[in-house]
Amino acid sequence: MKAAVVVFPGSNCDRDVMVALEASAGRAPAMVWHDETALPACDLIVLPGGFAHGDYLRVGAMAARSPVMADVVKRVKEGVHVLAICNGFQVATEAGLLPGALMRNAGLRFVCRWVSLRVDEAGSPFTAGYEAGQVVRMPVAHHEGNYCADEETLARLEGEGLVAFRYVGGAAAAGGEANPNGSAADIAGVLNPARTVLGLMPHPERAAEPALGGTDGRPMFDHLVEALA
Repeated sequence: MKAAVVVFPGSNCDRDVMVALEASAGRAPAMVWHDETALPACDLIVLPGGFAHGDYLRVGAMAARSPVMADVVKRVKEGVHVLAICNGFQVATEAGLLPGALMRNAGLRFVCRWVSLRVDEAGSPFTAGYEAGQVVRMPVAHHEGNYCADEETLARLEGEGLVAFRYVGGAAAAGGEANPNGSAADIAGVLNPARTVLGLMPHPERAAEPALGGTDGRPMFDHLVEALA
């Protein structure tokens, strides 16, 4: 599997995801600066976490207009997969790759902690390394992670099985204090209809080796390598 990581000014998890991808794929991904107008040949594009362009104007809005994003959108139409993590999720919604928007956390505070997630959709290359209903742990670190969408969009996401991950408390129950940001329906990650784009606020790359405190993110990268090789 060939991967490319898009680096924006303000990205701070680009190297984390590079390490995770190299550990699973056995080769380092291409690191592509946002001013480039074309990506190299690749099977997977990663929009990493961070604070692209300082999150000025509106989170992800400036990054979504970076020169490289036109080629990212083009590649998605051609079937290339995109993993959009945290700030990358915000960029993906602003670029129209995923529905909805990420707003300020309900508590209006930056949240940085480990959370429990339930895998609600295991039928995608991103999530097939897990079992449906499995509860995993990954860290979050964001100020604007409150996923919002209109009722019609939320109903479509639910009806078409496009909610990939959901915040949960304990082993199965959803809601309450387990939701760190107030996201609608406790949504932590969503897929596009083709299941070629996944956006999620938690950081799988920060849960990909024991030294980081957990390995529940590793199956995502391992299965992507298997599915996209």
